[in-house]
Amino acid sequence: QELLVESGGGLVQPGGSLRLSCAASGFIINWYAMGWYRQAPGKERELVAVISSGGDTVYGDSVKGRFTVSRENAKNTVYLQMNSLKPEDTAVYYCNALHRTLPQRVYWGQGTQVTVSS
Repeated sequence: QELLVESGGGLVQPGGSLRLSCAASGFIINWYAMGWYRQAPGKERELVAVISSGGDTVYGDSVKGRFTVSRENAKNTVYLQMNSLKPEDTAVYYCNALHRTLPQRVYWGQGTQVTVSS
């Protein structure tokens, strides 16, 4: 069974940092683009960052310069380093995997809550 499990969320003060992890099991992430999305209450899910199987990255406009996505294929894990956090970054963060050539192979994690508040 293909699973994505996020961890590292929590409560942090504005200006602080968090590092999210997404561990995959049941498949190998090498052939997948790995993404982070978030959804705040009452809002649609939005792209945070994506890293391709080749290491190319794309970021949402609201997080550029503050967040960094990376992958460690040997550990079947992807990360999201979040710096200079703002209250508007508060959301549930979801990990996503999309196969590079087989679009029907797409998986989502269960999400991890990030709350930025003083």
